[in-house]
Amino acid sequence: MSILKGACIIGQSGGPTSVINASALGAIQAALASESITKVYGAAYGIRGVLDDVLYVMDEEDPAELEHMRYTPSSALGSCRYKLKDPNVDDTDYKRILEIFKKYDVRYFFYNGGNDSMDTCNKISKYCLKNGYECRVIGIPKTIDNDLFGTDHCPGYGSAAKYIATSTMEVYQDARVYDIGMITVLEIMGRHAGWLAAAAALANYAGSGPDLIYLPEVPFDMDTFLADIEAIYKKNGKAIVAVSEGIHDKDGKFIAEYASSGDGKKDSFGHSQLGGLAQVLADIVKKRTGAKVRGIEFSLLQRAAAHCASLTDIEESYAAGRAAVENAVAGVTDKMVGCECQRGADGYKFNIKLLPLDIVANTEKKVPREWINAAGNGIEQAFIDYALPLIQGETKMAKENSLPRFVKLKKVVAKG
Repeated sequence: MSILKGACIIGQSGGPTSVINASALGAIQAALASESITKVYGAAYGIRGVLDDVLYVMDEEDPAELEHMRYTPSSALGSCRYKLKDPNVDDTDYKRILEIFKKYDVRYFFYNGGNDSMDTCNKISKYCLKNGYECRVIGIPKTIDNDLFGTDHCPGYGSAAKYIATSTMEVYQDARVYDIGMITVLEIMGRHAGWLAAAAALANYAGSGPDLIYLPEVPFDMDTFLADIEAIYKKNGKAIVAVSEGIHDKDGKFIAEYASSGDGKKDSFGHSQLGGLAQVLADIVKKRTGAKVRGIEFSLLQRAAAHCASLTDIEESYAAGRAAVENAVAGVTDKMVGCECQRGADGYKFNIKLLPLDIVANTEKKVPREWINAAGNGIEQAFIDYALPLIQGETKMAKENSLPRFVKLKKVVAKG
């Protein structure tokens, strides 16, 4: 493979995580060190920054300041939820992207995101190839949902799982303060895949977890749920339930919509905007049992809790970003950086593997049915064995006055 010299663009997309900036840092530092990459740009607000010609010159950033990205949550470059159209239907955006690539001599494009971001990578890669413009495109995975196909797990998941397990354990303690009965419903992110809600089972592993866990992989039956929760409450005087926001009935209707207050809003990718499930269930359970019921929505805290990040997750996320650049410079394109892992008597081992973008894009990975109990309201040991290694280790985040010291980028805009 011939040496390809030119600039690179690194962008972040979709919902952030507590470690997405670790991946960006890995890519940025590898790009800055590469003799093949002449300039390193960060796209402001994902692909929007390319379309709007707002690129940050990462070469102008202080290397010591960049290091703080490793432990800073959210997307330091800015993110977006922007869906590129089918280029065969409307190639306006693609023409603009190619125009910007040529303007800055961009020969490498790295996009850090989830399913939809991999779709964006795939479309851009194919368009460049079709139009005879050599540009190596690599996707860097990111999603707390852990639903990207083909990879053992996704950067961001381990830290979110650790936060969910930790918070569930803390709620468990708080819910037992008083000698009166109480039922607590915990709403956890996860539209179609239940990896995050399953993480509440790690709290059970530690001895302070929920009585029931419901994932979207198994249709949710309201009558069975109410009978289960009522039986537990009558026996113990207390109950905790963890539910994925995307649980649905046998007809596919989201339980969150049972309150009939949904406005039908969808995001730019056509996804229904969920939320409020904990309160919906809390109201239904209260009417059925007469108990004190509290609904708690973990919400954005699941993806922003860098203080609770897994060191394993941080290190793997950084490695994914670095691997993307190193493989692209070596001649690889049209791939996503994935991972394959070994768990066993010899411990946990992590290795990088590359996956074709067209296979990864828009394909969701679900929790295996055999990892969910037969009743569909609990998690089996196989999941614990899978997830436990991913939450290990503590963040080395710097602090000032006992508060987190997050990155402060200069964000010098490129002048083309």
